[in-house]
Amino acid sequence: MVVVHRAHGFGFVIYTFDHEPAHVYITGAGQAKINIIGPNGAPEAILSVGIKRADMRCLMAEAARHQAHFLAEWEKIHGSKG
Repeated sequence: MVVVHRAHGFGFVIYTFDHEPAHVYITGAGQAKINIIGPNGAPEAILSVGIKRADMRCLMAEAARHQAHFLAEWEKIHGSKG
């Protein structure tokens, strides 16, 4: 497990032995899973448990701001399909 970012009391995590599509987990006061690149190109929330809606909106905005960094970290850990 690699913490690739911290914000708003949450950690953005990529697991080393994980599967595609590229995604990050958010851990803290609750948990969430976000695909780094969703169908429209922006990050896409897949799952959220125990995170308030307002916090989730902030976390999704954070994921959008750091999308390129998260993708680069995923590729560093798992390799690139390119």
